Order: sequence, then structure tokens, then C-alpha cells
Amino acid sequence: MVFETNSEQATEDFAAALAGKVSPGTVICLDGDLGTGKTVFARGFARGLGITEPIVSPTFTILHGYEGGRLPLWHFDVYRIEDPEEMYEIGFEDCFYGDGVSLVEWASRVKEIIPGDAVHVRIEKNLEKGFDYRRITVSGLREDREKAADGEAGPVGWKSESAVPENSAAPSGTCTEGDKRN
Repeated sequence: MVFETNSEQATEDFAAALAGKVSPGTVICLDGDLGTGKTVFARGFARGLGITEPIVSPTFTILHGYEGGRLPLWHFDVYRIEDPEEMYEIGFEDCFYGDGVSLVEWASRVKEIIPGDAVHVRIEKNLEKGFDYRRITVSGLREDREKAADGEAGPVGWKSESAVPENSAAPSGTCTEGDKRN
């Protein structure tokens, strides 16, 4: 699925809609160059989960946890991770395989530990189309895989690229916030 936006608000709205489609244990891999809007996407995604606290990139702490929404959100920024093995020290497995949703900025830096069923989101800029233009490519949605297995084309639940899906209740998570490295 490809979605184009021309404002931070439109990027946030798309991410909020995507958040309505995820279930516990979903890992969202978020990649894009510096300044493409990964944290803007994370802010919208959190809003879509019903999280109201301010969302900031966990660049120095590696992990921020947010609860109080439909699902807990474990927001990773792994830009400063030099070896994927460092993620074990942080305790990423509790987040990836728990009852919340993990959103991993710069996920390509730790691709060795990313689950095979992760959702991949790539954000790209094209200054020829405007300063605020973003192209957001999403692949690996569970619903897409299920529909493809049934021989149907196109993303499930999306009447158009701007449709907003319904939310549902889910249990809270078990991951703990913060950088657990020594």
C-alpha cells in the first residue's frame, strides 16, 4: 500500500488509521532518511491507539513506553544501536512478543532480530513535489497476508487509502520502559 501526504497532519492521520488495524504483538518497522517524519508518524500512530501523552523520539534512551491507549506502545529508536545484539540487553523480546505494539524507528539497523511477520513502513521525501510531501509505503499488514492467501487482491478494510478503520479493545502489555543496558 502506498499513501502520499502533503502535511504533518496528513501523515499523522494516516498513521492513526493504521494503528486501528494492529493487534497485540505487532511490530512496525519504520524506516526513512533523517527528517522524513518517522517521529511524526509515531505521534499519529500513538494517537490512533488512544495515547494522549506527548510522543518524543527515544534517540538517547532507545525505548519509551506509552500506556493508557487501546494497546501499549513500545517506541524504539535504534539509530544509535551499533550491534543488533544490544537489543537483547534492552529486553526487546518482552516488547516484540508481548501484549503491546512495538514501533521501531531505523528498524533496518537491527533487521536480524525483526520478526518475519513485522509490518514495514518506509517514509520518503521528494522535494520536487513540495517540502511537506511524503510517500509512505506499507507492506506486511497481517490482513494483507491473509487476503493474499485467500487469493484476493488489495488491502483488507481499506475502502480507499484514506479510510479510517475501527478500533477494538485489547489487554495491556508487559514490556518495561527504558534502556536496560549497563
